[in-house]
Amino acid sequence: MSTPRVPHLGIVWLTLILSTGCTLPATSPAATSPARTTAHPRVLVVDTDMAADDWLAILYVLQRPDVTLAAITVTGAGEAHCTPGIRHALGLMTLAGNARVPVACGRESPLRGEHVFPGGWRDRVDSLLGLTLPDGQEAVSSQTAVELLATTIQASPDKVTVLTLGPLTNVAEALQADPSLVDQIDAIYVMGGAVNVPGNVGASGVGIDNPVAEWNIYVDPYAANGVLQSGIPITLVPLDATNHVPLTRKFYDNLKTNHASPEATFVYDVLTEQRAFIDSGGYSFWDPLAAAIVTDDSLATFRTEPICVVETEGPESGWTKAGPGCPEARVAISADGERFEQVFVETLNSPSP
Repeated sequence: MSTPRVPHLGIVWLTLILSTGCTLPATSPAATSPARTTAHPRVLVVDTDMAADDWLAILYVLQRPDVTLAAITVTGAGEAHCTPGIRHALGLMTLAGNARVPVACGRESPLRGEHVFPGGWRDRVDSLLGLTLPDGQEAVSSQTAVELLATTIQASPDKVTVLTLGPLTNVAEALQADPSLVDQIDAIYVMGGAVNVPGNVGASGVGIDNPVAEWNIYVDPYAANGVLQSGIPITLVPLDATNHVPLTRKFYDNLKTNHASPEATFVYDVLTEQRAFIDSGGYSFWDPLAAAIVTDDSLATFRTEPICVVETEGPESGWTKAGPGCPEARVAISADGERFEQVFVETLNSPSP
């Protein structure tokens, strides 16, 4: 479903973006988030475009006893359209034995611009790669994604962590509609961007001349800037880090002999349908790494970077570009791929919390 366009989120965004042509400033380590335990789990909202690697990330989160998933909001501006995106989210939760988490979808267009994921990609995601999930046991929320974000965050007795696994359309619109949410969000973890490595938009073979942008940010750069400018602590998990965790045939073969739970079995089935992509060498654990970092910061190394997003149309649109005058973000610059794979598989195969 689409909603009316909202007013500009602040002329300061554009001013900051136009000033990003200078050299990279010195960086320093950022403080990590406090550790969580099963006795006091982190309250988490996942905002997702329900692409295939999002399914893996959501199942990981659902299996973590140190996380309480409070809501899933789907952005229809990403890979999945609203109806199948909601259906698949409900199915994943039923598969994991957790059918009480509310799900809602947002607008099916960016806050600004006309960038979209390729139609063929969207068709594959909407069809669940030809796989099946159990029917969701709960009705879809009557709220929009923006409304569900606001009510979930406001109702939580603890500050909420937000994990974004797609374009930042829903989160930016929610912050613009209710700026007081800033005070109730502990941190936002963003899977997106390419800071000091090439992007993946131009390399995707779909005819877009853009060597620097990553897809999640490229689709709605205006929204991404809004989130970065919000004042909420941001952890960016860009291609700089996810390039260190390729999804390989070795991992697939190992999972083939180690998928003891319904969740791990579904992940194995998803990867089986994507074997050609795995063998191409172009597949990484994009969203699962971001989800794992939420639960264990030690899986990655970080440095503080001043980041703005280039909004102007052209070959740099959507670039997460470092430069003076930009808000600081904690940027994951590398990751321990071997340990991530171990944590990921162990979590998927663990008993449901």
